Amino acid sequence: MALSVETESHIYRTLRTASGAAAHLVALGFTIFVAVVARPGSSLFSWHPMLMSLAFSFLMTEALLVFSPESSLLRSLSRKGRVCCHWVLQLLALLSALLGLGLVILHKEQLGKAHLATRHGQAGLLAVLWAGLQCAGGVGLLYPKLLPRWPLAKLKLYHATSGLVGYLLGSASLLLGMCSLWFTASVTGGAWYLAVLCPVLTSLVIMNQVSNAYLYRKRIQP
Repeated sequence: MALSVETESHIYRTLRTASGAAAHLVALGFTIFVAVVARPGSSLFSWHPMLMSLAFSFLMTEALLVFSPESSLLRSLSRKGRVCCHWVLQLLALLSALLGLGLVILHKEQLGKAHLATRHGQAGLLAVLWAGLQCAGGVGLLYPKLLPRWPLAKLKLYHATSGLVGYLLGSASLLLGMCSLWFTASVTGGAWYLAVLCPVLTSLVIMNQVSNAYLYRKRIQP
């Protein structure tokens, strides 16, 4: 028997709410897991994985889910309030990533190791640079008069698309980091596979939530 449009819509919203809740929990759980494995403070390098997972797993996930109509933890806030929270979370993510990048560069300098010698390092640098450009591009949305020739609707679309690409770059860097000698020596067996699934799951949820949040915004705007 065919389901009614209303029933299908309700099921779809329920699934999106459930997947969003899972993304919140997985992003937080993964960050805590990496912190436990890395034991920040035990060495200079130990801060790098913790700060990078904090930036690209937790803070950036929360920054993007802020605008989800089903999954945002701040639905009670006005649009302006959620934009402010998005900016704060994105800036914190960028600062955390820059600090993590700086510390691993210092660590390699102390050991006399080459920089950007692995795919993980290259992807990580690209993700951090992209995050910086994304934050700079967001200024154009806060102050659209700076870009008078660009329609605001197009700026929002480009920013959302670019942000999704940046998030996927960060997730790719995390995945490559979990293939490193340090992580594979610290985490083995089923725990490694579960850890790898975390950024994959959050990436799938974010791709769905970001695209649908944009479509939802277009639908409700006159």
